[in-house]
Amino acid sequence: MATNQTFRKRSHFDHPAAEVFAWHARPGALERLTPPWSGITVESRRGTIRDEGSVVVLRMPVGPMGLRWVSTHHDFVEGRSFRDEQTSGPFAAWSHTHRVEREAGGSALEDIIEYRLPLAPLSTMVAAPVVRGMLEQTFAWRHRRTREDLAAHARAALPASRIAVTGASGLVGRELAAFLGTGGHDVRPVLRRTSGAAGEIRWDPASHWIDADALEGMDAVVHLAGESIAAGRWSPESKRRILASRTEGTRLLCETLAGLARKPRVLVSASAIGFYGDRGEAVLDETSDAGEGFLADVCRQWEAATAPAREAGIRVVNLRIGVVMTPLGGALAQMLTPFRLGVGGPIGSGAQFMSWISLDDLLGAILHGIATPTLEGPVNATSPSPVTNAELTRVLGSVLHRPAFVPVPAAVLRGLLGEMADALLLASTRVLPRRLLESDFVFRDPELHGALRDMLGRAPAGAGA
Repeated sequence: MATNQTFRKRSHFDHPAAEVFAWHARPGALERLTPPWSGITVESRRGTIRDEGSVVVLRMPVGPMGLRWVSTHHDFVEGRSFRDEQTSGPFAAWSHTHRVEREAGGSALEDIIEYRLPLAPLSTMVAAPVVRGMLEQTFAWRHRRTREDLAAHARAALPASRIAVTGASGLVGRELAAFLGTGGHDVRPVLRRTSGAAGEIRWDPASHWIDADALEGMDAVVHLAGESIAAGRWSPESKRRILASRTEGTRLLCETLAGLARKPRVLVSASAIGFYGDRGEAVLDETSDAGEGFLADVCRQWEAATAPAREAGIRVVNLRIGVVMTPLGGALAQMLTPFRLGVGGPIGSGAQFMSWISLDDLLGAILHGIATPTLEGPVNATSPSPVTNAELTRVLGSVLHRPAFVPVPAAVLRGLLGEMADALLLASTRVLPRRLLESDFVFRDPELHGALRDMLGRAPAGAGA
């Protein structure tokens, strides 16, 4: 009869045990602990980890339909431990105990997993080393992210706050809700269609309507909503929608916030580095003038639409966001398949600068904007080390151990995408985050190679543990 195998991962934290445990027990912890390279998503949940027998259903990218992994929570002991047990999924058996203990100078986090592979003992010789390697990689990453999240929340020192988030159903909005949730904040999604869950706020920008009463008493608002600029070739109508989705929605939100009896202290409103336009090798910061072109014009009007909130005494941060790097979506996700197939390469000349930021650093910058009273007006949310497209190509190929020399000619892109190709793929924008650095923001991912290794599961298994 096959016996269970045991995996343990124990790490020291400088934070008190109560803080480490609370992070794991709050909403968003499961999402924060899911590696971005895994493709695993939370399909549904019933109850919380505090509730005996509560259920969480994950979807794993196995086969054309995916695989459901259903787990139940048991044995919750406040401040110390809880356990999840697989009821159906990829293992023959799986029981995972999360344990936090006091330790000199802080605390210890220990994950203990007892598992049995399917088809054991036949599968043990072949699959066991692979599975153990995956567990080592995954739990080193999980402990690293837990440590970095705790440090980010400690630096922000933001008291538990009620924070409304527009665009909460998008990639950044979902991840932001999880990140803020583990910090003890009450996140209120602002949605066009609500699911009926407690705390959701309804709005309909197209009809110029928002539930103002539900916004009363918010401590902060984060505005991320806006139509994608990369959904397809630009037409006059799509450009009109892109501009309207940013300016009209922003103006509606800001006029509503300005009229509240209990206004939020701060509004962090998304903008983009498209504000600067195509500027070649020029080094740009928040003091640089606006550029030319459609995106620069959109960003100017987008930021101007926040004026009613600012005039009402709300501190407004216009966060000019760079290219967000994550395998969960956006530019990097689209690049991964051709690079993994060995047909990736530079775009156009490859000399154009790309100002990027990791998703985790963007989330941290938003929290920093909420928590830092001296930050106001334009703030660049980019890494301190912008790279050329050629360098991005080389680094991504190196991290994936794939060749990266198949170029994509600019003429082909222009033929396929028209004006959008020049604005999004061929323009050169070399932006530095001067105001973040001056306000002592700490980047998790200051350089590209380390960022890609971490988010693609290529970092050493013991790194940061």
